[in-house]
Amino acid sequence: QVQLAESGGGLVQAGGSLRLSCAASGFAFILQRISTMGWYRQAPGKQRELVATISSGGTTNIQDSVKGRFTISRDNAKNTIYLQMNSLKPEDTAVYFCNALVSSLSETRSYWGQGTQVTVSS
Repeated sequence: QVQLAESGGGLVQAGGSLRLSCAASGFAFILQRISTMGWYRQAPGKQRELVATISSGGTTNIQDSVKGRFTISRDNAKNTIYLQMNSLKPEDTAVYFCNALVSSLSETRSYWGQGTQVTVSS
């Protein structure tokens, strides 16, 4: 069973920085392959939204509201992605979820982490 373990959330003042990590485990290296991984966030009373994704080849897709402030990166050897968040704003406050698309011979499945809280105080 594929599992995603997130870490790095917390409380920070506006203008500060945090780095989130997400490590994938529990998949069969021979039979399964992780393709796109990414970060999504959900603020209270709002729908979950995409923050940034990165393909296995390193192609990134970043939401306009965080461009220039957030950077997504990936270490394929460790099956881990990172989200470096700089110049944080109170509106970045949300639960951040890691997502991974895992492909086998017959299907592609989407997996989610349990989420990590990011709170930015003004």
